[in-house]
Amino acid sequence: CINAEGVNSYRADRDAINIIYKSLQRDAEEANISHIIRRLHEVVDEAIETQSDRVVEKTSPYDISRIDFERLKQEFERSPRKKTSTQDLRRAIEKRLQRLLLQNPLRIDYQRHYEDIVAEYNREKDRVTIEKSFEALLRLAQELDLEEKRAVREGLDEESLAIFDLLMKPDLTPKEIGRIKSVATALLQTLKAEKLRVDHWREKEATRDAVRLAIKDYLWSEDTGLPVDRYDEEEVQQRAEEVYRHVYRAYPEIPSPFYNSGAVA
Repeated sequence: CINAEGVNSYRADRDAINIIYKSLQRDAEEANISHIIRRLHEVVDEAIETQSDRVVEKTSPYDISRIDFERLKQEFERSPRKKTSTQDLRRAIEKRLQRLLLQNPLRIDYQRHYEDIVAEYNREKDRVTIEKSFEALLRLAQELDLEEKRAVREGLDEESLAIFDLLMKPDLTPKEIGRIKSVATALLQTLKAEKLRVDHWREKEATRDAVRLAIKDYLWSEDTGLPVDRYDEEEVQQRAEEVYRHVYRAYPEIPSPFYNSGAVA
Protein backbone atom coordinates (compact mmCIF):
# COMPACT_ATOMS: atom_id res chain seq x y z
CA CYS A 1 0.00 0.00 0.00
CA ILE A 2 1.37 3.41 -0.92
CA ASN A 3 0.26 4.78 2.45
CA ALA A 4 1.77 1.96 4.49
CA GLU A 5 3.90 2.95 7.45
CA GLY A 6 7.56 3.29 6.53
CA VAL A 7 7.02 3.50 2.78
CA ASN A 8 8.63 6.93 2.62
CA SER A 9 11.95 5.48 3.73
CA TYR A 10 12.09 3.50 0.47
CA ARG A 11 10.98 6.22 -1.92
CA ALA A 12 14.44 7.74 -2.26
CA ASP A 13 15.86 4.32 -3.07
CA ARG A 14 13.12 3.66 -5.60
CA ASP A 15 13.71 7.06 -7.18
CA ALA A 16 17.44 6.40 -7.38
CA ILE A 17 16.87 3.11 -9.19
CA ASN A 18 14.36 4.74 -11.56
CA ILE A 19 16.79 7.54 -12.33
CA ILE A 20 19.52 5.07 -13.26
CA TYR A 21 17.15 3.02 -15.41
CA LYS A 22 15.57 5.98 -17.21
CA SER A 23 18.95 7.60 -17.82
CA LEU A 24 20.25 4.40 -19.38
CA GLN A 25 17.16 4.09 -21.57
CA ARG A 26 17.37 7.72 -22.67
CA ASP A 27 21.12 7.74 -23.25
CA ALA A 28 21.94 4.13 -24.12
CA GLU A 29 24.49 5.00 -26.78
CA GLU A 30 26.63 7.41 -24.79
CA ALA A 31 26.00 5.88 -21.34
CA ASN A 32 26.36 9.21 -19.55
CA ILE A 33 27.53 7.90 -16.19
CA SER A 34 28.31 11.39 -14.89
CA HIS A 35 24.67 12.33 -15.41
CA ILE A 36 23.44 9.13 -13.76
CA ILE A 37 25.65 9.62 -10.71
CA ARG A 38 24.73 13.30 -10.46
CA ARG A 39 21.02 12.49 -10.43
CA LEU A 40 21.51 9.60 -8.01
CA HIS A 41 23.49 11.83 -5.68
CA GLU A 42 20.77 14.48 -5.79
CA VAL A 43 18.27 11.88 -4.58
CA VAL A 44 20.67 10.85 -1.82
CA ASP A 45 21.04 14.49 -0.75
CA GLU A 46 17.27 14.75 -0.43
CA ALA A 47 17.08 11.52 1.57
CA ILE A 48 19.68 12.52 4.17
CA GLU A 49 19.04 15.18 6.78
CA THR A 50 21.06 18.33 6.20
CA GLN A 51 21.28 21.66 7.97
CA SER A 52 18.33 23.87 7.13
CA ASP A 53 20.54 26.83 6.30
CA ARG A 54 22.50 24.89 3.66
CA VAL A 55 22.47 26.74 0.32
CA VAL A 56 22.80 24.80 -2.94
CA GLU A 57 23.81 26.67 -6.08
CA LYS A 58 21.79 24.82 -8.73
CA THR A 59 23.38 26.63 -11.65
CA SER A 60 26.96 25.73 -10.78
CA PRO A 61 28.52 22.83 -12.75
CA TYR A 62 28.45 19.45 -11.01
CA ASP A 63 31.90 18.17 -10.12
CA ILE A 64 31.87 14.37 -10.02
CA SER A 65 35.17 14.38 -8.13
CA ARG A 66 33.37 15.91 -5.13
CA ILE A 67 30.96 13.00 -4.68
CA ASP A 68 30.73 11.95 -1.04
CA PHE A 69 31.15 8.25 -1.70
CA GLU A 70 30.82 7.28 1.94
CA ARG A 71 27.46 9.01 2.26
CA LEU A 72 26.33 7.57 -1.06
CA LYS A 73 27.40 4.11 0.08
CA GLN A 74 25.41 4.50 3.30
CA GLU A 75 22.29 5.35 1.33
CA PHE A 76 22.90 2.45 -1.06
CA GLU A 77 23.12 0.07 1.91
CA ARG A 78 19.52 0.97 2.76
CA SER A 79 18.27 0.08 -0.71
CA PRO A 80 16.14 -3.09 -1.03
CA ARG A 81 17.30 -3.51 -4.65
CA LYS A 82 21.08 -3.35 -4.46
CA LYS A 83 21.63 -5.98 -7.13
CA THR A 84 19.47 -4.13 -9.66
CA SER A 85 21.23 -0.79 -9.26
CA THR A 86 24.65 -2.46 -9.37
CA GLN A 87 23.81 -4.26 -12.61
CA ASP A 88 22.45 -1.08 -14.18
CA LEU A 89 25.65 0.76 -13.33
CA ARG A 90 27.67 -2.14 -14.76
CA ARG A 91 25.85 -1.85 -18.09
CA ALA A 92 26.42 1.89 -18.22
CA ILE A 93 30.13 1.52 -17.55
CA GLU A 94 30.41 -1.23 -20.16
CA LYS A 95 29.00 1.09 -22.83
CA ARG A 96 31.25 3.92 -21.76
CA LEU A 97 34.35 1.71 -21.70
CA GLN A 98 33.57 0.40 -25.17
CA ARG A 99 33.52 3.93 -26.56
CA LEU A 100 36.65 5.01 -24.69
CA LEU A 101 38.61 1.96 -25.86
CA LEU A 102 37.55 2.48 -29.46
CA GLN A 103 38.90 6.01 -29.22
CA ASN A 104 42.14 5.12 -27.45
CA PRO A 105 43.54 1.56 -27.17
CA LEU A 106 45.84 2.49 -24.29
CA ARG A 107 42.84 2.79 -22.00
CA ILE A 108 42.87 -0.99 -21.67
CA ASP A 109 43.85 -0.73 -17.97
CA TYR A 110 40.41 0.69 -17.23
CA GLN A 111 38.83 -2.32 -18.93
CA ARG A 112 40.98 -4.68 -16.85
CA HIS A 113 40.03 -2.86 -13.67
CA TYR A 114 36.37 -3.18 -14.60
CA GLU A 115 36.77 -6.90 -15.33
CA ASP A 116 38.38 -7.40 -11.91
CA ILE A 117 35.39 -5.72 -10.25
CA VAL A 118 32.94 -7.88 -12.20
CA ALA A 119 34.90 -11.06 -11.45
CA GLU A 120 34.76 -10.30 -7.73
CA TYR A 121 31.05 -9.53 -8.02
CA ASN A 122 30.34 -12.80 -9.84
CA ARG A 123 32.26 -14.95 -7.36
CA GLU A 124 29.86 -14.35 -4.50
CA LYS A 125 26.79 -12.15 -4.81
CA ASP A 126 26.14 -11.68 -1.12
CA ARG A 127 25.18 -8.34 0.35
CA VAL A 128 28.71 -7.29 1.28
CA THR A 129 30.10 -8.15 -2.16
CA ILE A 130 27.32 -6.30 -3.97
CA GLU A 131 27.88 -3.21 -1.82
CA LYS A 132 31.63 -3.32 -2.44
CA SER A 133 31.07 -3.78 -6.16
CA PHE A 134 28.71 -0.80 -6.32
CA GLU A 135 31.23 1.42 -4.56
CA ALA A 136 34.06 0.17 -6.80
CA LEU A 137 31.97 0.87 -9.90
CA LEU A 138 31.23 4.39 -8.71
CA ARG A 139 34.92 5.05 -8.20
CA LEU A 140 35.70 3.64 -11.63
CA ALA A 141 33.07 5.96 -13.09
CA GLN A 142 34.89 8.84 -11.42
CA GLU A 143 38.19 7.70 -12.94
CA LEU A 144 36.59 7.47 -16.38
CA ASP A 145 35.22 10.98 -16.01
CA LEU A 146 38.73 12.28 -15.28
CA GLU A 147 40.13 10.31 -18.22
CA GLU A 148 37.58 11.83 -20.58
CA LYS A 149 38.79 15.28 -19.53
CA ARG A 150 42.48 14.43 -19.96
CA ALA A 151 42.61 15.58 -23.58
CA VAL A 152 41.60 19.07 -22.51
CA ARG A 153 44.20 19.07 -19.73
CA GLU A 154 46.86 18.05 -22.26
CA GLY A 155 45.76 20.73 -24.72
CA LEU A 156 44.67 18.16 -27.31
CA ASP A 157 41.47 16.73 -28.75
CA GLU A 158 40.48 13.09 -28.27
CA GLU A 159 41.83 12.04 -31.65
CA SER A 160 45.26 13.59 -31.18
CA LEU A 161 45.43 12.31 -27.60
CA ALA A 162 45.27 8.71 -28.83
CA ILE A 163 48.23 9.27 -31.17
CA PHE A 164 50.11 11.16 -28.45
CA ASP A 165 49.69 8.28 -26.00
CA LEU A 166 51.00 5.79 -28.56
CA LEU A 167 54.09 7.92 -29.23
CA MET A 168 54.99 8.67 -25.63
CA LYS A 169 57.78 7.06 -23.62
CA PRO A 170 58.95 7.53 -20.01
CA ASP A 171 61.34 10.21 -18.76
CA LEU A 172 60.82 12.81 -21.48
CA THR A 173 61.42 16.45 -20.65
CA PRO A 174 58.54 18.95 -20.82
CA LYS A 175 60.01 20.31 -24.06
CA GLU A 176 60.16 16.83 -25.57
CA ILE A 177 56.58 16.12 -24.47
CA GLY A 178 55.52 19.31 -26.20
CA ARG A 179 57.27 18.10 -29.34
CA ILE A 180 55.42 14.77 -29.16
CA LYS A 181 52.10 16.60 -28.89
CA SER A 182 52.91 18.64 -31.97
CA VAL A 183 53.98 15.53 -33.88
CA ALA A 184 50.79 13.68 -32.92
CA THR A 185 48.55 16.55 -33.97
CA ALA A 186 50.36 17.27 -37.24
CA LEU A 187 50.66 13.61 -38.23
CA LEU A 188 46.95 13.03 -37.76
CA GLN A 189 46.05 16.17 -39.69
CA THR A 190 48.34 15.09 -42.55
CA LEU A 191 46.84 11.60 -42.72
CA LYS A 192 43.28 12.89 -42.60
CA ALA A 193 43.97 15.43 -45.31
CA GLU A 194 45.55 12.91 -47.69
CA LYS A 195 45.87 9.14 -47.33
CA LEU A 196 42.79 8.49 -45.22
CA ARG A 197 40.52 10.27 -47.68
CA VAL A 198 40.92 7.48 -50.22
CA ASP A 199 37.62 5.60 -50.38
CA HIS A 200 37.79 2.17 -48.73
CA TRP A 201 41.52 2.57 -48.17
CA ARG A 202 41.64 -0.44 -45.86
CA GLU A 203 40.44 -2.83 -48.57
CA LYS A 204 43.46 -2.55 -50.86
CA GLU A 205 47.02 -3.58 -50.08
CA ALA A 206 48.46 -0.61 -51.99
CA THR A 207 46.51 1.98 -50.01
CA ARG A 208 47.17 0.22 -46.71
CA ASP A 209 50.90 0.19 -47.45
CA ALA A 210 50.76 3.86 -48.42
CA VAL A 211 49.27 4.77 -45.04
CA ARG A 212 51.79 2.63 -43.15
CA LEU A 213 54.72 4.15 -45.06
CA ALA A 214 53.43 7.70 -44.60
CA ILE A 215 53.30 7.20 -40.83
CA LYS A 216 56.78 5.72 -40.65
CA ASP A 217 58.32 8.41 -42.86
CA TYR A 218 56.65 11.18 -40.88
CA LEU A 219 57.87 9.85 -37.54
CA TRP A 220 61.37 9.15 -38.83
CA SER A 221 61.90 12.56 -40.43
CA GLU A 222 64.20 14.91 -38.53
CA ASP A 223 61.92 17.79 -39.54
CA THR A 224 58.53 16.37 -38.60
CA GLY A 225 59.16 13.30 -36.48
CA LEU A 226 60.09 12.09 -33.03
CA PRO A 227 63.14 13.54 -31.22
CA VAL A 228 66.08 11.77 -32.88
CA ASP A 229 68.15 11.73 -29.69
CA ARG A 230 65.39 9.99 -27.71
CA TYR A 231 63.96 7.46 -30.19
CA ASP A 232 66.15 4.97 -32.03
CA GLU A 233 65.17 3.29 -35.29
CA GLU A 234 63.58 0.30 -33.58
CA GLU A 235 61.45 2.54 -31.36
CA VAL A 236 60.32 4.63 -34.31
CA GLN A 237 59.37 1.48 -36.20
CA GLN A 238 57.45 0.16 -33.20
CA ARG A 239 55.58 3.43 -32.65
CA ALA A 240 54.79 3.70 -36.35
CA GLU A 241 53.27 0.22 -36.41
CA GLU A 242 51.20 0.93 -33.28
CA VAL A 243 49.91 4.16 -34.79
CA TYR A 244 49.08 2.35 -38.02
CA ARG A 245 47.08 -0.32 -36.20
CA HIS A 246 45.14 2.36 -34.36
CA VAL A 247 44.50 4.34 -37.53
CA TYR A 248 43.42 1.20 -39.38
CA ARG A 249 40.86 0.41 -36.70
CA ALA A 250 39.61 3.91 -35.92
CA TYR A 251 39.53 5.49 -39.39
CA PRO A 252 37.60 3.35 -41.86
CA GLU A 253 36.44 6.68 -43.22
CA ILE A 254 36.74 10.41 -42.58
CA PRO A 255 35.43 11.61 -40.22
CA SER A 256 36.00 8.68 -37.91
CA PRO A 257 32.78 7.11 -36.58
CA PHE A 258 34.45 6.58 -33.19
CA TYR A 259 34.80 10.22 -32.21
CA ASN A 260 32.12 12.77 -31.54
CA SER A 261 31.24 15.55 -33.94
CA GLY A 262 33.22 18.02 -31.85
CA ALA A 263 36.53 16.41 -32.73
CA VAL A 264 38.87 18.35 -34.93
CA ALA A 265 38.75 17.13 -38.53
